[in-house]
Amino acid sequence: MDNDVSAGATTTIVGRLALGITLLAFGLGHTDVIDGVTAADAVSIAQYVGGIALFVAGLMAFRDRDTANGTAFAALGALWFTWAVSDAGSANAAGLFLTLFALVALSLTLAGGDQLGQGAYGLFFVALVLMAIAAFADNDGLTKVGGWFAVAAGAVAWYAATAAMAHWPTVLPRRAAGRGVTATG
Repeated sequence: MDNDVSAGATTTIVGRLALGITLLAFGLGHTDVIDGVTAADAVSIAQYVGGIALFVAGLMAFRDRDTANGTAFAALGALWFTWAVSDAGSANAAGLFLTLFALVALSLTLAGGDQLGQGAYGLFFVALVLMAIAAFADNDGLTKVGGWFAVAAGAVAWYAATAAMAHWPTVLPRRAAGRGVTATG
């Protein structure tokens, strides 16, 4: 692996740390793996770290002319803040919100970028789709599975930020074209 990695922009690191912490809290709250910790316990983290801090990181990225991270962080910050302060009401309203949130995560996944960013957004997309289906179907088991995908997404986002700061590898090594392949014929 290449250990000479770029530290990345400060706003990217801050944004990924905020996203990672929020996803870990949100996901763990839905898994019921920690006794007495629920998704409701993640609301303040979602509001302040996932909402406000992530939104500000998005604005700072826009200022640095980083439209990809600016869009991702500002959009996700606005969505986290909305999730934290709203009362979804019915299960179907919660399912609709999660579905719309999933579409944003899908757009971020398909937009490209580095492998870790796409991985985090892709895992988050799967988490939101599972949780939306669970909300529509009133299925607690599927909610827990979605929570685990959110935990995985948070871990990837956290690793991406930490790797950038610590100069750890952030890409998988690639084989050179034609190496180790023999032509027959």
